Amino acid sequence: MPQKYIFNRIFVSYMFMLKPVTEKDFLIVENLARIIWDKHYITIISQQQIDFMLGKMYSFEALKKQTEEGHKLYLIINNTGEEIGFVSISSDNDKDFWLHKFYILQQKQHAGLGTLVFNKVFSEFYNPSTIRLNVNRQNFRSVNFYFKLGFKIERVNDLEVGNGYFMNDFVMLWQSKK
Repeated sequence: MPQKYIFNRIFVSYMFMLKPVTEKDFLIVENLARIIWDKHYITIISQQQIDFMLGKMYSFEALKKQTEEGHKLYLIINNTGEEIGFVSISSDNDKDFWLHKFYILQQKQHAGLGTLVFNKVFSEFYNPSTIRLNVNRQNFRSVNFYFKLGFKIERVNDLEVGNGYFMNDFVMLWQSKK
């Protein structure tokens, strides 16, 4: 049954699924990350830093290590079978979560799909008390999206990631109202 959502007075119906990622899906995640990062982050960081970060976080070896460390990766697949994004989360105690990655192709954004995916992950699959994430401080669209979901800025985090590059992020926090 399609999920239904009203956004800016436009009725949108979505049917999507979240598929757990296995090693055979790592190339799909890597390719989606390349498409998304090349289009979105070029206005925030240099192409050289994008290439470095993609290699560091989205290579087969990097994704394998992340899953071995307990990250749960899901592909977002639309009703036509197209992979349109991915989510990565982890938790040490099944109540406090870290949202490591949450990406949807730009042409599939702005119609409520991100909110639907977030709600599906964190209401149907897990029951979090808190969720934290890092988001680039210049990534205004994403920061505003997370505000809409109920996140607050917890702190500023500048992390050296290698090659002279830094992640200049907000750490954002969502807390259950229960």
